[in-house]
Amino acid sequence: MPAEWEPQSMIQLTWPHKDTDWAPILPEITAVYEQMAREISKRERLLIVAPEGAALPTLPSSVLHLTSNDTWARDHGFITVEKSSSISHQLSDIILLDFCFNGWGEKFEATLDNAINRHLYDQGLVMGTYESHLDFVLEGGSIESDGRGTIFTTTCCLMAPHRNQPLTQQEIEDRLKQYLGAERIVWINHGSLIGDDTDGHIDTLVRICPNDTLLYIGADDDHPDLVAMEQELRTLRTLDGRPYRLLRLPLPRPIYDEPFGRVLGGSAAEKGDRLPATYANYLVINGAVLVPTYAQPDLDAEAMRIIALAYPDRDIVPIDCRTVIKQHGSLHCCTMQYY
Repeated sequence: MPAEWEPQSMIQLTWPHKDTDWAPILPEITAVYEQMAREISKRERLLIVAPEGAALPTLPSSVLHLTSNDTWARDHGFITVEKSSSISHQLSDIILLDFCFNGWGEKFEATLDNAINRHLYDQGLVMGTYESHLDFVLEGGSIESDGRGTIFTTTCCLMAPHRNQPLTQQEIEDRLKQYLGAERIVWINHGSLIGDDTDGHIDTLVRICPNDTLLYIGADDDHPDLVAMEQELRTLRTLDGRPYRLLRLPLPRPIYDEPFGRVLGGSAAEKGDRLPATYANYLVINGAVLVPTYAQPDLDAEAMRIIALAYPDRDIVPIDCRTVIKQHGSLHCCTMQYY
């Protein structure tokens, strides 16, 4: 499975529409998607899945007219692997893995989302060898690859209810190695965000970067599970036995759900549910990194500075994701790359 920073052929967006949970704030979320689309299309091909009649930006893009349950392309999109270690990106080398997406353990209806990949393939909008693994639940946000045989994931997600029971952890690991061409699976056993619907996707917590670097969300003693995760990361070693270079991202200050999220001076209960804001949910594209921000200038700037240390050769582009996290996701969750 390639690393995200390897050359990409395109990025998929599944567009928000009136029949999704975005309906009450459709203009606001559409504006965020339009900004993402503009930044992506400057640098690579853009693929949009949207219902007939959807108002799409006038940008170079390929479009599949198809309705969806929701918009989280990271978790219902194809996962791309290559037949060999070559990064020549010949079509004969590309395998499109179609896994089952079941709404993060049957929490939400996902039948329409789970059918998108087959339509994309049948209409020739994605190229490669199609492989169906619809008997196995796997979301793109739950795995990270270094492109050299190591896959990171979290125990709390892949072992969560209604994913792949009664498979054991070892049986799941064996399948991941087989499907993704991995030499080893690194299981992260700690770390979680309040308000997370995914049961702890790795892309909200720890990201693999070039040169054996890990970017991760850090916190102080008031978040003991994140402290335990940081300690766990310090014990990890690369395939050749060296410690990882660790870069600690700040945790955004609490952001709460509307309609009570802006109650001045209100208690946590009055403010509604805390949302799972994270700077780890950035997207690497050709020549740039799109970074989620949350109108917290000091922490936003610090997060972009640290991410730039891991990606010194790329533009660092902020995207305001305060609207996106109202549905408990962020920037990386909205997108899926192809090679």
